[in-house]
Amino acid sequence: MRLSRASLAEVPHPVRTPAYDVGALKAGIVHLGLGAFHRAHQAVFTDDAIEAAGGDWGIVGVSMRRPDVADTLTPQDGLYTVETLAAEPSYRVVGALRRALTLPLQPQAVVSAIADPATRVITLTITEKGYCLAGDSLDLAHPDIVHDLGAEGAPRSAIGVLVAGLAERSRGAAGPLTIISCDNLADNGRRLETAVRDFAARAHAALEPWLDSNTAFPETMVDCIVPATDGASRARVEAAIGMTDLASVQREPFAQWVIEDRFAGPRPAWPGVEVVARVADYRRLKLHVLNAAHSALAYLGLRRGHVFVRQAIADPQLASSLDEMIFAEVAPALAGLAVADYWRATRDRFANPMVDHRLDQIAQDGRQKLAERLYPLMRSNLQAGRPLARMAEVVRAWLEAERPRQAAQSVGDPDLFPDTFRTDPRMSAAVSQARP
Repeated sequence: MRLSRASLAEVPHPVRTPAYDVGALKAGIVHLGLGAFHRAHQAVFTDDAIEAAGGDWGIVGVSMRRPDVADTLTPQDGLYTVETLAAEPSYRVVGALRRALTLPLQPQAVVSAIADPATRVITLTITEKGYCLAGDSLDLAHPDIVHDLGAEGAPRSAIGVLVAGLAERSRGAAGPLTIISCDNLADNGRRLETAVRDFAARAHAALEPWLDSNTAFPETMVDCIVPATDGASRARVEAAIGMTDLASVQREPFAQWVIEDRFAGPRPAWPGVEVVARVADYRRLKLHVLNAAHSALAYLGLRRGHVFVRQAIADPQLASSLDEMIFAEVAPALAGLAVADYWRATRDRFANPMVDHRLDQIAQDGRQKLAERLYPLMRSNLQAGRPLARMAEVVRAWLEAERPRQAAQSVGDPDLFPDTFRTDPRMSAAVSQARP
């Protein structure tokens, strides 16, 4: 038996199941990037909001590249299990996801979902590279952007499909929309808005006044460790719910979502979400402490033979190196923030023995991630005469994984490093001289 609406009543106690009529729930959110993180994080907050306060806040989820996730969720009527990895794991079935689409296969359906008057919120988890940015602006040379600017009705990029949906929405007077980036980008709301407006100026020039009056792009910060689902987790879920679930996800107990108080219309009554005037300090701690430490553990830990974060943080040499990086290099660059307390709590999360968070999963897309997580701090420390050797060592470890035979010679490669490394030779020198 497989999890679905037909079998939902058979899920045994104490597994938590939706306390609302899943079949009657209508969609009010479109989410771009239907991966495990969204299903373990924003969708859970939304499930809680529907249970607590009602409302048609079901989610239309969109896979941006491959149909695998949508093909798995559709036979389950969008239902899936979240396994929370504590000393005693807990399980809940989430019902907020009402439809799963795949952009390359159903581009017009995605555009129509964005344009639907019932849709009032768009959220995105598309990773840093999904925004097709060059610095703070849209990369007009990006192949997906070039395609989308020259094609009618079949966008490939998140920015292209967003603008296509917004243009259709404006023609239909469908009402205002709040568009929320949930990715680890500094100034994520502002940069998403810039990308959307850059694209719209070239594809739908008349759209700008409508965007001014009908859209908001709040800043946000999200946090939750979501390891890739593996066979062991699937087996535990099956034992807990008494049936097969091919779309389950696993996560740590901690979850945080901070959103700038800037909305264009109604939103779910998300329990636990922090709606604040200023997100920047929350995001700086997350990006430059937790995310930077994750990258450090990934590149340094993999070359020492570790597989999971919990193993790497238990390595005394790595842990000592990481402490030095945080206290001597990161904390001075984040003056005024409670780096020490945040790092101690983060170390405890990394050490959770139940969480098998793979280092090779974290190590993906290093070029984009390091540009957000470490390079701004390295520049700040150079300008202030502060140390940066530990951060440079992380960059060197990534470069050795990327270009093992020519690491030292690749520091000036524009395909790997931003302009900073060419305009300030001290950045290149720090990485070249870092311990291999």
